[in-house]
Amino acid sequence: MWRIFSILLFFSFPSQSSAQFYPEGLRVLDFENKIEWFRCTLGQSFNLDTEKCDGNAVKLNHDEISIAIEQANEQLGGDWRLPTRAELESLICKQCDAPKIDLRYFPGTQSEPYWTGQKNWISPKNFWSVNFMTGDTYGRFFPQQKLLVMIVRDR
Repeated sequence: MWRIFSILLFFSFPSQSSAQFYPEGLRVLDFENKIEWFRCTLGQSFNLDTEKCDGNAVKLNHDEISIAIEQANEQLGGDWRLPTRAELESLICKQCDAPKIDLRYFPGTQSEPYWTGQKNWISPKNFWSVNFMTGDTYGRFFPQQKLLVMIVRDR
């Protein structure tokens, strides 16, 4: 009974981001995009006791991301991947101070750019990124550059 009430309360009073998110252990369910997010930036691990991310976030280039995603698939199960530009932009919390994200759901997020898996159609050598310092999206980073990474998998 209490669990049903708490879920209804959650949807009745959305967070600063929106009511699209529901935390579930190491991951956050994203009902709008029909995906699951790993709660921490790659390099960190989610501490179930403190509900915080432990460790240091690491910046990776696209070659290193491929290896990290293989490891995530082995360790966490599933088909993890980089988010699309729209998926990563959906995490932006305009009302939040930097980092521009709801830290209740994503406590390890840094105020820096994060990779998406999408190439910039204007400049195909570059990939899109979302900057959680400003909430802006940029298409100027080359795949050999190192940025922070969040991963998702389809539900």
